[in-house]
Amino acid sequence: MNTKLIAFLLLFFAVGFSQNALPLIPQPQSVEIRKGYFVLSKETIIQADASQFEAQYLQQAIKQQSGLDLKIQPVAGNVSKISLSHTVEKMGKDIEAYQLNISKNAIGLLAENGPGFFYVVQTLLQLMPAEKKETIQLPCLQINDAPKYAWRGMHLDCARHFFPVDFVKKYIDYLAMYKFNTFHWHLTDDQGWRIEIKQYPNLTEVGAWRNGSMVGHYNDQKYDSVRYGGFYSQEQIKEVVAYATQRHITVVPEIEMPGHAVAALAAYPEYSCTGGPFEVSKQWGVLDDVFCPKEETFTFLENILTEVIALFPSQYIHIGGDECPKTRWKACPHCQGLMKAKGLKDEHELQSYFIRRIEAFVNNKGRKVIGWDEILEGGLAPNAAVMSWRGTEGGMAAARQKHYAVMTPGSYCYFDHYQGNPKNEPLAIGGYTPIEKVYSFEPTPKELSADERQYILGAQANLWTEYIDTPEKVEYMIFPRMLALSEVLWGTSKPSDYANFQKRLTQQLKILEAKKINYSKAVFEVTSSVMPKPGGNGVLYLLQSNLANGTIRYTTDSSLPTAAAKAYSQPLDLSKSQTVKAVFFEDNTPKSAVSEQSFWIHKATSRLVSLQNKPHPDYDRGGAFTLVDGIKGDTTKFGRDWLGFSGTDLNATIDLGSKQKISRLGIGLLSSLSSWIYFPKKVTFWVSEDMIKFEEVKTFSLEEIQKSNGQIIADCNYRNIQFVKVTAENFGTIPDGQPGAGNKAWLFADEITVE
Repeated sequence: MNTKLIAFLLLFFAVGFSQNALPLIPQPQSVEIRKGYFVLSKETIIQADASQFEAQYLQQAIKQQSGLDLKIQPVAGNVSKISLSHTVEKMGKDIEAYQLNISKNAIGLLAENGPGFFYVVQTLLQLMPAEKKETIQLPCLQINDAPKYAWRGMHLDCARHFFPVDFVKKYIDYLAMYKFNTFHWHLTDDQGWRIEIKQYPNLTEVGAWRNGSMVGHYNDQKYDSVRYGGFYSQEQIKEVVAYATQRHITVVPEIEMPGHAVAALAAYPEYSCTGGPFEVSKQWGVLDDVFCPKEETFTFLENILTEVIALFPSQYIHIGGDECPKTRWKACPHCQGLMKAKGLKDEHELQSYFIRRIEAFVNNKGRKVIGWDEILEGGLAPNAAVMSWRGTEGGMAAARQKHYAVMTPGSYCYFDHYQGNPKNEPLAIGGYTPIEKVYSFEPTPKELSADERQYILGAQANLWTEYIDTPEKVEYMIFPRMLALSEVLWGTSKPSDYANFQKRLTQQLKILEAKKINYSKAVFEVTSSVMPKPGGNGVLYLLQSNLANGTIRYTTDSSLPTAAAKAYSQPLDLSKSQTVKAVFFEDNTPKSAVSEQSFWIHKATSRLVSLQNKPHPDYDRGGAFTLVDGIKGDTTKFGRDWLGFSGTDLNATIDLGSKQKISRLGIGLLSSLSSWIYFPKKVTFWVSEDMIKFEEVKTFSLEEIQKSNGQIIADCNYRNIQFVKVTAENFGTIPDGQPGAGNKAWLFADEITVE
């Protein structure tokens, strides 16, 4: 059985890079390769209206990329040319559709509208090498292409850390390279107000500046005292919007309400429940002080939105709506009186009332609102769209109510998460979202009906910047993951053929290097997975690399791999506790950081585990096997080695395969309050000889769990035990004053050990 399994895995990994692929991301819908080549040279003419932006863009990009300075002229005749032509017939219903024809004598760029022309230009540019050359050979082909999703977005948080206009434009250029069409600009939060509002100058004079920031991770609770801030003038906003519009990118502004409002309240405390005073927050996370739903508050916000709407032509205005603690509202006489007068049963319905008021105003201005999925709570406003970040459930709920939704679940689309081994990565909030996981994302849940699916507009990635304070780190966190997302949103991703994407990604990295983009080298890391070993007594450990040519070398004695170390050729059969270190070598030169994984092999390793409650789909990598895979959860990488339960309990039963003597039981648990992860209220170990009658071994209280920092050990003495059960009671509702207050707590558990 072992031999057959290993043989299958060897065949699977041998497939890899067997065919050449065009270096295109996102992959087009249809590509037909033909015989011959077109030769691009300085004699080539761009045939187009000289005033057309796409023609000017193509001219400048070719010059920058290859050094060739091509002329633009409206008529080129029978010469070497790149022709931008409007189609006579419509290319389907999608204005973003295009066709690229490359023959031996000419290149034809066909589209119905500006977006299609811009995207065909991007495709052509990707076919050109990123190096100075006098002539460039381009294969003859025909590409017919159009995107699947209407909303293909990237988000940038400029409230936690501020980024200058020049970099915001560069960020937009990055989106344009990979055919994104929406830039979600997060402009206000507790830690800073970044947009000039002429009627309320204190928003930027006071609200744009804080007297310090958190240093290190949120859990460290350390601060500096360096004054920090900045804001965008309305003229700068107009400049950015115009720049994006030329590149067919819609800028969607976000003005947070009713929560995440402390920066605004520091400037105008009269719109709070308590009257202040407040200061712009140094602390990340969620704060209790929010906008009070008074008439004067609505006037204040409506005046702000009037100026915002005048600056941004987008159909949607993002109004936040997330993480609004109800602490102040519960203690506020005005709020309680308003609830009674309006017949609102709780503070969630009060938030719904708040959102509905704002939505009515925005609708009257001819626009629509979109908000984070908390706007579903208490009832969804009549015309609101939902941005689903706490998984995909919020988007599904919206679609079933015939409301539009944009999917951005944290486990796939939060690019502030780690993308490689935290030991080799800059500080991040936590999580683990490698590029291959992004590529596996499916924005449209299969649970939706055909009618409901039409309400899924698309998806986007979010870049929250608590731990991202420079443009270089922004680049590091979005590249190359945004390339994977671009293909997902274009509708041509094939997770089952990830090797094909890897080939094209390797080619794209050369372009990023030529443009001096600071992309993450985690893509070069040796990645790994673990599989149960039939019969138990160990695991099978699989190693892979995103690079095409080279060798993975590894050690199992804790030493660093060198060019003389063992070459990886098949899954490693690990039957005892040890540490595996691996490095990718190319021509005997190490190309990756050291990948290191320690294994603890025990009596439950690879044994059958049954769960009473399913983990949340976003934190279910490896399923129940994760609890007995020999890997103890890393507290800095909780998206990978842990099972996550949202609001539910852990109830796991392990079949050891035969009656055995056991002397110690253990489990690992995680607490990360900023991520809504709490230790359970209690943990109990049980044992049984027959799966019918279970005997309690020991129960640990919350206090004991906290004291042991989640590493629970129960010493015991049993001789004929076949079944071990572990139960952990979820913490429940997150208390007021904590991030995520009022939401269900997460319970994260990992390796259950049996000795």
